[in-house]
Formats: sequence, C-alpha cells, structure tokens
Amino acid sequence: MSFAELLDHVGGMGRFQIIYAILLAIPVFMMASHNLLQNFTAATSEHHCHVHININNTPYTNLTGKLAAKDLLRVSIPMDSNQQPEKCHRFVSTQWQLLDSNATVTNLTELETDSCADGWVYDKSTFTSTIITEWDLVCDSRQLKQMAQSIYMAGILAGGIVFGGLSDRFGRRSLVIWCYLQMAVTGTCTAFSPSFTAYCIFRFLTGMAFSGIVLNGVSLSVEWTPTRTRAIVGTMYGYCYTTGQFILAGVAYAIRSWRWLQLVVSLPYFICFSYSWWFAESARWLVIAGRPDQAVKQLKRVARINRKKEEGDKLNIEVLRSHMQKEIASAKSSYTFIDLVRTPVIRRISFSLCFVWFSTSFAYYGLAMDLQNFGVNIFLILLVFGAVDFPAKFISILTISFIGRRFTQALALILAGLAILANIFVPQDLKTLRTVLAVFGKGCLAASFTCVYLYTSELYPTVIRQTGLGLSNTMARLGSIIAPLVKMLEEYIPFLPLIIYGAAPIISGIAATFLPETLNVPLPETIEDVETRLVESIGRQEQEHVHKQEMICMIR
Repeated sequence: MSFAELLDHVGGMGRFQIIYAILLAIPVFMMASHNLLQNFTAATSEHHCHVHININNTPYTNLTGKLAAKDLLRVSIPMDSNQQPEKCHRFVSTQWQLLDSNATVTNLTELETDSCADGWVYDKSTFTSTIITEWDLVCDSRQLKQMAQSIYMAGILAGGIVFGGLSDRFGRRSLVIWCYLQMAVTGTCTAFSPSFTAYCIFRFLTGMAFSGIVLNGVSLSVEWTPTRTRAIVGTMYGYCYTTGQFILAGVAYAIRSWRWLQLVVSLPYFICFSYSWWFAESARWLVIAGRPDQAVKQLKRVARINRKKEEGDKLNIEVLRSHMQKEIASAKSSYTFIDLVRTPVIRRISFSLCFVWFSTSFAYYGLAMDLQNFGVNIFLILLVFGAVDFPAKFISILTISFIGRRFTQALALILAGLAILANIFVPQDLKTLRTVLAVFGKGCLAASFTCVYLYTSELYPTVIRQTGLGLSNTMARLGSIIAPLVKMLEEYIPFLPLIIYGAAPIISGIAATFLPETLNVPLPETIEDVETRLVESIGRQEQEHVHKQEMICMIR
C-alpha cells in the first residue's frame, strides 16, 4: 500500500480535503491584489511643474477663472508636441509675450528652462494619492517606480529560496502559518510607510511572505489530495487568483488612496493567520522527516473528519512502516539543492522547468505590470485581463485532465509566444487588435501558470519537492525582475522587447516537451522513484515498439 492508497483508505477526497482546499484558497483571492497592486498604488498621473505667480501683478489682471489658469500655465511651462504642459521643465522667467496673439516668438527652444524646483502639480481626478504623487517619483526619479516593483519581486525571489528550503526541514504547516502573519504585518506596515525607503523594505518582506504562501499552500494541497482530483483542485486555485484580479479592480475603483488600498488588501491575512492553526501537517512530509507517529496521528484525524473512524483506528506505526518502507528509509538521508541536478532524470526535469518558469513569469509580467500603456481605462483593462483567464484555465483543466500535463504546458507557452510576436506586425494605431493579441497571450500564460504549479509538484519527489519548487520560484522571480528592464530596450529598437517576450515562451514550450508525463501517476516519494519510473516507461515503449514490429511481420 502506497501513501496514495493510504489516503484513499482514510477518505480520499473527503470532507477534510474539501475544507482544507477551501481554507487554503481564501488567501489566494487577495494574492493578485498584492502582485498587481502597483498598477494602482504607483499609477503615474498627469503632472507638470508647480509655479508661483501673483496674477494681480501681471499685465493681464483681467484674466480670471479657468482661462487664467490655462494661460498662466502657457507662460510658465513649455508645451510638448501634443500642446500639453511639459512634465519636467518650466520657464526660468515668465513669458508673458506668449499670451499676446500679435506677438511672435522666433524660436521657443531658445527660451531658457530649468527643472521643477518647487515640485509638481498632479491630476487627482483618477487617484487621490499614489506613491508617485506622495514622493514625487517622476522626471529624474521616475525609474524608482520600476525599482519598487523589482524590489517586491526580489522579495518573492528571496522567499522562494528561504521558505522553500525551510519547509523541507521544518514542515509546510508551520511555514505557511508564519507567512500569513508576515503578509498581514508587513502589508499593513507598508500602508503606514513614512518614506519611500521604508515602503520598499516592507514590500520586499511582503514579497517574501507571498512566495512562502504559494509554495507551502500548493504543497499542502497536493500532498493531501488524491491523485485523481489534484488537477481540479489546482485549477480551482488558479480561478481564485483570477477572481482576485476582479476583486482588486473593484476595490481599487472604490478606494483611490494608495494607503487605504494597501491596508484593505493586507488586513484579511490576519483572518487567515487565525484559522491556519487548524491545518494538519503533511503526513507525507512527516513520514519523510522520520516522524511516522505524528503521521499516523494526522491520518487518524483525517479519517475521523472524513467519517472513516474505523479505518483510521486500524492505522498504526507498524502498518505505516510496512507499507512505506522506502519512504521511511529515505528519511535517513539528507537532501540539498545538489540533488536537483545530481541524477539524470531529475536534472532534465530541473533544467526544463527552469526554462518554463522563467519564461512564463517573464512574459506574464511584461504584459500585466504596465496596464497604463494600453491607453484605456486602467480598471477596465484589468477586468479584461482577468476575464480571459476563465476560458483559458477551463480549457487548460480539460487538456490537463484528459490529454496530459506536458501537452498543455508546451501548447500554452508556444501559443503565448506566437501571440506576442504577432503584435510586431500590427500597426500602432490598431490598438484594439494589439490589445486582443496581448489579452490572448496573457490568457495562455495564465493557463501555463496553472499547469506548471501542479506539474512541478507532481514531477519532484516528496523528499525534494519544496526545494524543487523553491528553484522554480527563483527562476520565475528572475523573469519578473528582468521583465521591466527589457521594456527599456524599446527606446533603441521599438519591436525588440516584443521579440524577446515572444521568443522566450516558444523556446521554453519546446523545452517542456522533454518533461515526463504525470497524468494519473501517483506522486513520487523518493528520487529513486522518479529515476526508475522513466526507465520503466522507456522499457514499456520499447516493448510496445517490438510488439508492433512483430505484428507487422506477421501481417506481411
């Protein structure tokens, strides 16, 4: 009897698993809010230099109201090519002659200008306050906006490294409880940040917590879920994240102050922390960690909740040991990052997954983290980006469940890359078509994310699953950190970012074809399980090939 059979013995996908899946899903609703939050808290409003002019001492004292305000901007601030006030410069001296329709100015470029020494005036019709308006992250400081997002992504990267390794050593439950608390506390502290530096520090810590919640939440769910329902549960979490994008759009539309918005999306994690103490530690991990007595205790608890008390009472350490000797023996060995590349099959899995995770995150955040560039209502475009995930993930669950993980992963990535590359040949003025292609590509990448979380958990054995997820998460965060930097290349070659964003998913889609299929395959417990499983699979394929050749010969 394997652990999968033991799980079926105590109820399979029973009441415990359903409650567990729901409680793990609740935090996911708010995770999109933190991941995409800077689209709103760091939105760049229209702005121009602040100017001080006493209208009563001007040659045009009869100008009042909006006309006066408009004309005073004209004499104080240069106009750009769209006849809008320049964002970062003002005239050194007031140019009253620009109001005289009879006067001529030979060359406006000769008028002396300087920087906005007195600060900026911001359009607050859409957002009453953002980190941009509060700390003047414009003009010479405009790159700090992207730096803040990169710091948050670096936090997710650090969290994957730290919490991935720690959970393999100390367990999934304790780490996910800690990460709920860290997310709640640091997210709340971010809302009260006294400076931009403090804001970046708290966002970094929030990113770490985000990563820990994802890694340990996925593992807890997968390790307590029967093989036949893992794809459904994994897709449910994907839909929860998608729904979270709708929640973010609605909350951001209602709350236009960045501090209140930050606070509202952070406080719910205190609720998650309060009920997370009910969680059961992964029995699989307890066995691998050399604590079979606690594993039996957790299995009996699951059996009781699933109304299988009699079956649970029959379990004891001897029964567990007799059916999981291989897993218990593996507890005597210690595993490190080196084990992800030490053996041939695991090494192939690790390299292929690195490509898949990096390119999926790289292209996804290249599209999703700069919604203002679409030139339409920012709240509407987030709803559209979220809405496309529903059909994309529905189709992915069908292909994951009936065709296989490998096919779904490869197809989603290749289609996403082709959609992004297609935008190179679409003229800039066809905004609708360009948006449709971007939305389609984003939907394919969302389907890729849904598949790869489940696929990675199924490919790595229990003894190094969290370490493997940590490596995968690291590659994903590298992709999300690099994505904003690639956008800077469009200043030199306009279509170069699209080539890079599109080529990466296509290459990784090809790499995904080298991964083993895991459809209807029990979770591997040890590295030896993974290695021998591929050998057996190759052996079966060779036998089938020989059998076909024999049949052909007989027919001839």
